[in-house]
Amino acid sequence: MPETTADTTTIEVADRVWVVRHAWYDVNVTAVAGDRGLLLVDTHASSEAFGEVLHAVRRVTRAPLVEVVNTHVHVDHVLGNAAAREAGDGVVVTAHEGAAEGFVAHLEGRQRHAVEHGHDRAAEMAASTPSPPDRTFSSVAVVDLGDRAVELVHPGRGHTAGDLVCRLREPGGADVLLAGDLVEESGHPAWGDDSFPMEWPLTLDLVTGLATPDTVVVPGHGAPVDLDFVTEQRAAIGVVAETIRDLASRGVPVAEALDAGDWPYPAEVLAHAVRRGYEHLPRSQKRLPLL
Repeated sequence: MPETTADTTTIEVADRVWVVRHAWYDVNVTAVAGDRGLLLVDTHASSEAFGEVLHAVRRVTRAPLVEVVNTHVHVDHVLGNAAAREAGDGVVVTAHEGAAEGFVAHLEGRQRHAVEHGHDRAAEMAASTPSPPDRTFSSVAVVDLGDRAVELVHPGRGHTAGDLVCRLREPGGADVLLAGDLVEESGHPAWGDDSFPMEWPLTLDLVTGLATPDTVVVPGHGAPVDLDFVTEQRAAIGVVAETIRDLASRGVPVAEALDAGDWPYPAEVLAHAVRRGYEHLPRSQKRLPLL
């Protein structure tokens, strides 16, 4: 049965693997317990929110916090890092090298933006100290929890330059893939001003290759899903990329592309995808006029 508090719902998706779904941002933080202690994947959007998540985790396990993994650099996933360090003894934070690059400057910019635009809980976001990872990697890494190991894989660029997924697969036991915001369940995929829309489909091809029909896939936001869901979302993200490619190859100006395309998602969520896609396409795949 799910464990529920005012702000969180916690479900055990596999042996000693709990997903804490927090109402703010509808973000997921996943806890994985092993003999050596506890791994938390992501830390939410403020020190206070991290405390709420940790309180939910402590309702299901008292394992000492020893490891943190950041799936990518966005504020709703990593601004609780400093609080996580304080919650354990010698906590190590791991992220992909693409997420670590410009980590503090990026978060400070998002904090200022939240305050200037009066975002929900902006004051506590501003009061949280950006805390960059201790350990980075380029392709693959492993978090050793003693009796079990969590594999970290950078499948490529998509939602950001520094996305990673976490895989825990045990014979006859856990089969879980933590996908970060490469997969979204409770909203549309998010193409921001740091996304890579033309690479995202191939990145998801690698992600699906890490899963089995029995894998529980935990998205960055929303309820856990299965491989079929990820495959369908990959197809739609692929349509976005191929539509951008087609429009550019026909010389449709970027300013007209949103109206000209037949998109699988509402056009209002695709502005960054189109702009970034046009920027990233090689000259050989563009036809004048484009402006």
